[in-house]
Amino acid sequence: MKSFTLIEVLITILIFTLAMGAVSGFILMAYRTQSYTWQQSIAIDEARKGIETMVKEIREAKEGENGSYPIELAGDKEFIFYSDIDGDGRAERVRYFLGTTNSGTITQECQTSQKGGSCSVNLSSFLKGTLKSAQVKVSVDGDFGLSTEYAEIFGDSQKIGEICNTGCSDCPGAWQGTQTFDVTNYAKDNSISFLADATSYVDPQCPHSMKAKFEFFFTEDLSGFTHEFKKGVIKPIGSPPTYPSDQEKISILTSYVRNVPPIFEYYDQNGNKILDYPARLKDTKLMKVYLVVNVDPDRPPQNFGLESFVQLRNLKEE
Repeated sequence: MKSFTLIEVLITILIFTLAMGAVSGFILMAYRTQSYTWQQSIAIDEARKGIETMVKEIREAKEGENGSYPIELAGDKEFIFYSDIDGDGRAERVRYFLGTTNSGTITQECQTSQKGGSCSVNLSSFLKGTLKSAQVKVSVDGDFGLSTEYAEIFGDSQKIGEICNTGCSDCPGAWQGTQTFDVTNYAKDNSISFLADATSYVDPQCPHSMKAKFEFFFTEDLSGFTHEFKKGVIKPIGSPPTYPSDQEKISILTSYVRNVPPIFEYYDQNGNKILDYPARLKDTKLMKVYLVVNVDPDRPPQNFGLESFVQLRNLKEE
């Protein structure tokens, strides 16, 4: 019986090792490919279900319980609206947004009992990322029945406008003269102060001379959450109803959205695309929702696009 030499044994072991390594590598590659394909399939299914829910809720957009217009914000990658999504007969505030975008609301009030007095509020540390836009909605109550009785509004000591020059009344016990001002340039440093300064004709007969309410809205760009597509819901509370921003419940619909093009596009009653932002709020009758999904853009398959159109029923032209 012929025996193997040491060299022949070593060569045999080497060949066997190389063969097993090749087989193991092939199995591992197949497993990784299968795992990636499975993850991609799950991500696409999540996005598809998210779009189906989104379309259903947007279709039924309606006025908020606080009287808000059905559409609050109509951005390229963020959409805020009101809709009764849980069937309880009351509209929730619903926000769909890519993780790079976040919106917030802060409301503060002040008052003065001095003749021609002023009052102010200060806001700070409201940003986590980079500010994209900011507005303040200002309302007053007090002695504003004459044309000489009005309030000048300041942001960071700079005059941004006047309210109650016309159309206001004395001591109505309700907010009046509401106007919205852009304050993006003032809020970029993550701090802003607002002041309402009444003219000398405003008397303390309400018994206060003036109360002022500042509703500050901001949108920021967040880094580090580029691909998370999220949903935020706020239920109305209180009487009169309000939608406190700190009550927003946020969930992640999918973590693999790769949109460069807009997620949301807006069209008027004639099917014309609306590019101007203010017009999006009042003229939108049809929306396009488009998500690009990919678990890993550095590997095939390529991006998968999901698209749907939705008619806003309560905004149709009669």
